[in-house]
Amino acid sequence: MFNITLNKILPNPILSLILWIIWLLLNNTVAAGHIVLGLIFAILIPMWTASFRPENVRVKAPLTLFKYFGIVLWDIVIANLMVAKLIMGRNDKLMPAFFRIELDIQTPLGISFLANTISLTPGTVSCDLTKDRRYLLVHALHAEDSSEIIKQIKQRYETPLIKVFASC
Repeated sequence: MFNITLNKILPNPILSLILWIIWLLLNNTVAAGHIVLGLIFAILIPMWTASFRPENVRVKAPLTLFKYFGIVLWDIVIANLMVAKLIMGRNDKLMPAFFRIELDIQTPLGISFLANTISLTPGTVSCDLTKDRRYLLVHALHAEDSSEIIKQIKQRYETPLIKVFASC
């Protein structure tokens, strides 16, 4: 009678799991009602939004992604300390700069992860992506050597993301 497959109910099980966990964390409870309501939202939202995602994403290296999140969290902590030190000091010592990063990563989700990672790290923000998706414009609060910052971004963020994401 009903031909419902698991892929239609859970088009993106990882997204569903993340939504469910976020729901419980935001409500700061594991009460039965919130567990059930969060589960309902975690199933319905990805079902309703499946058509909005133009590409299917496959995580090729989940351990690399896990390591990537650890690196990003560590870099956020360190960057917070560095930015605090910079803004507590004299402003005339700041060396703000714009620079372009030539992208090797090609998937839209990978580029989005990279741009968001740069913006999440205090002291840097991604500003623009060229129409051909080859360059990302980045602003740094303090950049003594922009080529060194580009090298670190490519090594610490872009290289693992290339390994992690692939279009189906």
